[in-house]
Amino acid sequence: MGRVLAIANQKGGVGKTTTTLNLGAALTERGRSVLLVDFDPQASLTLSLGYAPDELEQTVYQVMNAAICEAPSPQLRDIILPVENGMALAPSNIELSQGELDLFRATLGELILREMLDKIRRDYDFILIDCQPSLGLLTVNALSAADAVLIPLQADYLAMKGVDLLLRTVGQVQRKLNKSLKVEGVLLTMADVRTLHTRDVISSARAALDGTVRVFDTVVRINVKLKEAPMTGKSVLAYAGDTSAAAAYRDLAKELDGGNP
Repeated sequence: MGRVLAIANQKGGVGKTTTTLNLGAALTERGRSVLLVDFDPQASLTLSLGYAPDELEQTVYQVMNAAICEAPSPQLRDIILPVENGMALAPSNIELSQGELDLFRATLGELILREMLDKIRRDYDFILIDCQPSLGLLTVNALSAADAVLIPLQADYLAMKGVDLLLRTVGQVQRKLNKSLKVEGVLLTMADVRTLHTRDVISSARAALDGTVRVFDTVVRINVKLKEAPMTGKSVLAYAGDTSAAAAYRDLAKELDGGNP
């Protein structure tokens, strides 16, 4: 049974898509089978893997709509696309923006993604969900379907201020929809460790969350290759595998994978 991780933070620009893609690539390097689920209408993950969202006839939205209407197809396995090194992608496009309204109208709409994933969980070791930058019904669906949530957090003072709100939402989902949901941890991203401000933020985050939420030992530093890689349709591991950015996501995969070889 695959582990489902929601990569979530209601603040945009903190590295959710970057983390979903590159963590998936690093887990694949470790021999794990990985499905990436683009659950953001902006479809940045789909774009980053070389697909044109507007040209796709079937995406997660069509699967969601079928699940809401109790139609037999399409199912997730019908729309999955191949990507680098054996990873798989359930793509998205702007049509998913309609999904928020559809879910609001649906009976038990908070649980639709869980229903979609339950049919394929046994096919993968890890399923990583790239969430939209909000705490709306799409993100609540991802949290309801997940075993754990991983929170990318930009190493910046203002970015830290939104973590409490996200953790409160996670707590509500735990109480009402998914009692087994765990917080996997906080991943510090976009860190310029040359600056005193960044070093202070990292220290403050570890002190503030210590004993409450795990803060990964891995810190993802600012690296231009992380911005260049999506233009090639590749992860940073495939595009620039000898960089510190690639090494960081390999380290994160090892932390997540229990240190297993």
